[in-house]
Amino acid sequence: MALEHALLVSLTERASSGYDLARRFDKSIGFFWNATHQQIYRVLKRMEEQGWVTAEAVTQEGRPDKRVYTVSDAGRGELTRWIAEPSDAGPMRNELGVKLRAASLGDVPALATEFQRHRDEHAHRLDLYRNFEKKDYPAPDQLSGRTLHQYLVLRGGIRVEEGFVDWCDEVLAGLHKDNPDGLRDPARSQTSDPKGTRR
Repeated sequence: MALEHALLVSLTERASSGYDLARRFDKSIGFFWNATHQQIYRVLKRMEEQGWVTAEAVTQEGRPDKRVYTVSDAGRGELTRWIAEPSDAGPMRNELGVKLRAASLGDVPALATEFQRHRDEHAHRLDLYRNFEKKDYPAPDQLSGRTLHQYLVLRGGIRVEEGFVDWCDEVLAGLHKDNPDGLRDPARSQTSDPKGTRR
C-alpha cells in the first residue's frame, strides 16, 4: 500500500485540510500505516498533481487561508482499482524474534527486560483499542457499511495486539522457567493482560 491510498481512504470519509488530515491520520489509519506530517503534505501535493484530489482555498478569520482536499472522480477510480488489486501477504518481520533465537549467545535478562517493555507497550495499545471499541461501537451487531468496515479494522488491531501480548507472556514465562534465578517472575511484573484488565 502506498501512502496515497491511505490518504485517499481518509479523505473519502471526510474532506480535510492537510493539517486536519494529519491529525486524524494519527488517531485512526496511523495505527496501521506510519507517516510523518511532512510526508502527508508532500503526498497530498503529488496527489493533487495526479488529479486524485482537488483543493479549495478556505478563508479563516485571523488565520491564514487553508486548503481543503476532496477526492476527485479520478481518485475514487484509483481507490477502486487498488482495492481490487491483490495484496502481498509477505512474511512477518520481527527483530525481537531474531534476538530471541540468539538469546543463548547474549544477555538473557536484558532480553527479558526488552520483551517486558514491548509487552507493556502492546498492552497499552490494546487498552486503547478496547476503549475505542467500547466508546465508538457499543452495538457492533447493528453496524453496516462504512461503520462496519471501520469496526472490523479495529477488531483486527485488537486481535493483533492480543496475540502479541500473549506471545510476550509466553516468552517471559519460558525465559523465567529456563533461568529462574536470573529473571523476575513475569506474572508479578505484568501491568495489563490481553483482556484489558489490570494486574
